[in-house]
Amino acid sequence: MPLPNTFTLLVLGQGSTGLDVVAWALEHTERVLSVTVYGGGSSEPTEATRALEERGVRFEYGTEKVEGAFDICVASPGISEFSDFFAAGAAHASEIMGEPEFAWRLSSASWCAITGTNGKTTTTTLVHHVLDVAGIPNAAVGNIGTPTIDAVDTCRAGSWMVAELSSYQIATTAELHPRVAMLLNITPDHLAWHRTHENYAKAKIKLFQNMDERDLAIVDVEDEGVMAYADDIFTSGRRVLSLGLADAAGADAAFVRDGMLVVRLAGEETELVAARDLALAGSHNITNVLAAAAASLFIGATPAQVRSAVTSFMPLEHRVEPAGEIDGVRYYNDSKATNTDAVEKALTAFPDDDVILLLGGHDKGTPLEDFAAFVCEHVRAVVCFGEARERFRHAIEDADRNQDVDIAEADDMCDAVDVARSLAARGDVVLLSPACSSFDEFSGFEERGCRFKEYVEELRLAGEADALDRA
Repeated sequence: MPLPNTFTLLVLGQGSTGLDVVAWALEHTERVLSVTVYGGGSSEPTEATRALEERGVRFEYGTEKVEGAFDICVASPGISEFSDFFAAGAAHASEIMGEPEFAWRLSSASWCAITGTNGKTTTTTLVHHVLDVAGIPNAAVGNIGTPTIDAVDTCRAGSWMVAELSSYQIATTAELHPRVAMLLNITPDHLAWHRTHENYAKAKIKLFQNMDERDLAIVDVEDEGVMAYADDIFTSGRRVLSLGLADAAGADAAFVRDGMLVVRLAGEETELVAARDLALAGSHNITNVLAAAAASLFIGATPAQVRSAVTSFMPLEHRVEPAGEIDGVRYYNDSKATNTDAVEKALTAFPDDDVILLLGGHDKGTPLEDFAAFVCEHVRAVVCFGEARERFRHAIEDADRNQDVDIAEADDMCDAVDVARSLAARGDVVLLSPACSSFDEFSGFEERGCRFKEYVEELRLAGEADALDRA
């Protein structure tokens, strides 16, 4: 149901999400009677919060002990639903929710919601691109960069919110009801927030909770993590499209047949494009394109519009992104691969190449035995770098029983590129796909990926200068 015509608002957390909600509230003082922000136990005043205080927002710093009574509480995504801070907010408000639920309750647009451990941003951007090509009004929102609350007033009835949603954001929903929703995959992640893998998986699946036969849920039926919860997904009265490389049959499916991408909706098949004509590399990206195509056709794009859009779509930055060539060796930036599943998917993009894989960074403590075995089957060499290098090196050594893989170490990422160059031969691929977060060396995967590309370019230019000097 929509939010009350007027309400008092409590916001937990003074990060970007919390302040975005506050900013919206200050533009709607006819509805929002008061705004109170509890910043959290370690919070302190900032230039931004002081400016908001001058506009009438009450901030409570350095505490998670909420006092007072409020109609609506919006909790920032970094605050776990299992935390004492979240419980305190719930105890002092009539309703508690996350920012996407808050935006949904205010929104008049239709929603296409996208989740999964990996591939969310690429698929969200793809759907947005296809709808743009089709002339269907839409906004790409959520984890992709623009908060859902920022688009509520501009993305109105007849438009679509294409929302990339994390497990944090979905876990705190109750009435969110997308017309289209997709679950791309589930692998262990964010366990500190969710406490258990089951909680994490159930949070993802919660995206479908209010959907029925008039909507379309798109699910990768070839993903083991997803299908472990098949009984929770394939429920009576819910329309589910089976997504995968093989035809799973049924009235609604998206798959590859004889090299062609095919979408079947309500029994009617649409043959789209050849997989070889996509600029995106890897079997995981074929699945992402199929998901985006199915969603877009359901929303109202024509087959011709979908074909044009998916063949013109280029790889996103930091996601198996071409980063240059030096002496016949191709370099790829997959810095966004911060978990092992993402690395495995990236390696499928190079089935016929000798790959030198750069692994490392800040160690998440992920189990490595199965991952190391997969890596050994798909690469010629591995360079382990950063804080996690020794654990990754030991895992690869234990898995490489035939000693077919060259294994090396490096201190940091740039050193890893230098080591990879010494191992590479013309025609090889050097792939930065680290399976770790970047916080031992960088502020985030974006800075890591940009530095990788910059360093490759520095090396390329230095090589050209050397060649000129020798000429």
